[in-house]
Amino acid sequence: MKYLITALVLVLAAPVPAAHADPATDFEDYLERAARSTGLPGLAAVVTHRDRVVLATGFGHDSDGNPVTADTPMRIASVSKSFTAMAVMTLVEDGRIALDEPVAARLPGFTMADPRHERITARHLLNQTSGLSDTTVDTEALRDATSLADYASRLRADSLADDPGTRYRYCNVNYDLAARLVEVASGRRFRDYLREAVFAPLGMSRSAVSDDELRPADGYNSLFGAWVPRPEMPGFHDDSGAGGVITTAADLGRWLVSQNGHGTRLVSAEGLRTMHTPSTVDEYAMGWAPDDAGRLTHSGNLFTYNAVQAIVPGTGHGFAVLTNGAGVQDDTYPVLEGLAAIAEGGRPEDPGGGRQAFELVLGLVVAASAALAVVGVRRARRWAERRAGTARWRAAARLVPVLLPVAVFAAYPYSIEVVSSGRTVTWEQLTYFAAPLTIALGVAALSGLVVAVARVAWLRSVQSAR
Repeated sequence: MKYLITALVLVLAAPVPAAHADPATDFEDYLERAARSTGLPGLAAVVTHRDRVVLATGFGHDSDGNPVTADTPMRIASVSKSFTAMAVMTLVEDGRIALDEPVAARLPGFTMADPRHERITARHLLNQTSGLSDTTVDTEALRDATSLADYASRLRADSLADDPGTRYRYCNVNYDLAARLVEVASGRRFRDYLREAVFAPLGMSRSAVSDDELRPADGYNSLFGAWVPRPEMPGFHDDSGAGGVITTAADLGRWLVSQNGHGTRLVSAEGLRTMHTPSTVDEYAMGWAPDDAGRLTHSGNLFTYNAVQAIVPGTGHGFAVLTNGAGVQDDTYPVLEGLAAIAEGGRPEDPGGGRQAFELVLGLVVAASAALAVVGVRRARRWAERRAGTARWRAAARLVPVLLPVAVFAAYPYSIEVVSSGRTVTWEQLTYFAAPLTIALGVAALSGLVVAVARVAWLRSVQSAR
């Protein structure tokens, strides 16, 4: 009896195990912290698991002053590519498109100066292995296209960088041509087919591929820590298969459930597997690519909006993060990684801070450049007097250090093109999310130029006086 009473006391005194926390609460708490630590103006996200949406929510505000919620429409940029791939695959399974047949014969007005374009197939377009490249296509000439048919016809003077099917090159033209193929095969405008064959069956009632149907508020650019609302940079957005989708976190939840093979299925399991399988020459699949953690992902970056999505076939999880702010660093992927870590039982650190720190450094560069310019101009006369009797080439050589920032600034867009694997970069583009870097380099170049001009002016004046 003594031992029985002792055991009973121990049982009654033992702490009751806490109920397992609601996963939705864990995700929401993390997202609330992430919204603060990243400093993004508006952030929306969704988490799914197998056939259900675990959480869809939003934080912050849009540029019209409205709170960002799970139903706030946002541009998702290149995340759109997975939707275009799905539209193509529905037509493949309907027998109206063949993945491995050349598309040129089916696209009226599509011709190129390079005869190899006649070998491009739908699979090449979706795998980004067609040979189309920003290095050989005049993408600037495509920006003001009025339709997908007009877009395709503007490629007539362009060429390919590689034989079709031999090399992966990320190029938006691939997916805009794929969208045009959808139009021709379906007999419907791309936006209409996507709405009827993809959005509507999934219940994505707040999704479109045109500002005319669903207009998001202007996004933001970060300028040394201040978020400045700006209209999205002009370009071919309506009907674009490469980056035109406008949607919400709630709608993306339905999409991710379907992409994981649950809920409403738009294509067969084999069709889904085909879209998720890398090509024979690169890991990029069809609007999806594996990351180091085994997730299938795709990010999207416009000039005022960023987004990223991921599915984890092994666990059935899906994640999407959207923001209406674009800065020198994209925080959407780190936020998504945190959501994935929570799904795996981890406790991620709060994301963000990198953009703020980098922009602080750039701000200091601006201040230091301006200060050095003032000092350099004040000391220009002394500099000239010390070199008045030297050879001109020696004096010119002394100007090289202050003129170096000018050379760096002049080469700035071309340097970014090299880093971006040849993707076209214009000065106008560099005034958007890269504005702090552009301003810092511009002020440094202007400061160097002012000092150089002051030195040369004083050198001439001193030499004339002698």
